[in-house]
Amino acid sequence: MPSQQELMIQEGQTYKVVITDLNQEGEGVGRVGNVVVFVSDAIPGDVVLARVISLKKSYAQAIIIEIVDPSPARVTPACPAAKQCGGCQLAHMAYTEQLAWKQKHVQAAMTRIAKLDVPVEPVIGMNQPAAYRNKAEFPVGGTSQQTVLGFYQKRSHVVVDIEECAIQHPLINRAMNAVKEVVAELQIPPYDYNNHSGVIRHAVIRVSFSTKTVMIILVTRTAKLPYASELVSRLTSQLPELRSVYHNINPQMTNMVFGSELKLLWGEPHLIDHIGNLQFAISPRSFFQVNPMQTKVLYDVIKHAAALTGTEVVWDLYCGIGTIGLYLAVSAAKVVGVEIVPEAVEDAKINAKLNGFDHVQFFTGNVEDMAPRLLRLGLRPDLIVVDPPRKGCDPQLLATIAQVRVPRLIYVSCNPATLARDLAFLTENGYVVELVQPVDMFPHTVHVECVTLMSRVKK
Repeated sequence: MPSQQELMIQEGQTYKVVITDLNQEGEGVGRVGNVVVFVSDAIPGDVVLARVISLKKSYAQAIIIEIVDPSPARVTPACPAAKQCGGCQLAHMAYTEQLAWKQKHVQAAMTRIAKLDVPVEPVIGMNQPAAYRNKAEFPVGGTSQQTVLGFYQKRSHVVVDIEECAIQHPLINRAMNAVKEVVAELQIPPYDYNNHSGVIRHAVIRVSFSTKTVMIILVTRTAKLPYASELVSRLTSQLPELRSVYHNINPQMTNMVFGSELKLLWGEPHLIDHIGNLQFAISPRSFFQVNPMQTKVLYDVIKHAAALTGTEVVWDLYCGIGTIGLYLAVSAAKVVGVEIVPEAVEDAKINAKLNGFDHVQFFTGNVEDMAPRLLRLGLRPDLIVVDPPRKGCDPQLLATIAQVRVPRLIYVSCNPATLARDLAFLTENGYVVELVQPVDMFPHTVHVECVTLMSRVKK
């Protein structure tokens, strides 16, 4: 039976809420009586008046009406659009407190999900946590007469028009404004999500930090991009740093940005960027870490944990364009990468050649299917590195790793919950956690990357 206090909380009513924590979406967590309340834009230490906008079975959602007593950690966001666009969930929280919360968040996953009593190291942050992103996916909205370009408003498909995003490289902001201006001048109809009409859906912009060059991918609902040659001419005139303009076609009514068809309208097929002394060719759909400054920090943590001596065979699973494997190849006898996306594997092979590595092989396929095949080929690993998507490792792959009894395993994760779930399986199957090192790849957001080193228990 619900308590009297639970019965009293009502949708549309305003309550005083003391915020004690954050949930994984970056919302403040408090209570009204015995009811857990999630409050958008609130942080631990805030005391707020919050209006309940939704009642669920086990919690309520609320929005701030007034901040009665602000948290000592509350700051003014550097970006004026932060509250509207929702891209930086923690922009109003002091950076040192963001790092502390992320460490606590990872520790909670280890304790509650993995049931492991292992220490989580302090999060490695950035000295200057701004202008760090090398890629942005900007939805296009508005009308042919008044084009808007920016980010979606929280929980909607309304595009918040912006002129500058504080976490993007300055070249991305310049390119974004150039696209907005040229699309408006040519009156190319923007996409209408509700009616599935219009032409231009997204402008995806990638930047190389090391070469200061730009790639623009224009995503349309239609097979034809109106005024394509004129659009390219005007963009290249405004952006001397522009190296590529692509056209991607996505006719589906979907939240996915890219469709399957991709055309190079002008320029070079790749951007070239660097991590340490290595160079990488990046194509429109390549997975390349969005924060190149912290990528080197992350990869140095991986390299240190790997402790390679030059004699080892390394498997790089979910390898993308091969960045981790190639970073380790300098100190390995052989590196084998596996990735399901064929275009990424082609990029990985290009990257191996770019860096002069002939002891690296890349295979296309599901990691769970390819792992047994690699064993049959005689490529038994001394170290496995996995860098899976947010959903974590495939259970079949984890079972194979346990059967292979690889001496050392490094798990790179962008999701503490699925990392903890997979660590629970691995610790039950002969492995012990030696290191959990979070790295802040995404300042001002709730996301955190983790490097976990595991070793096989000797029996």
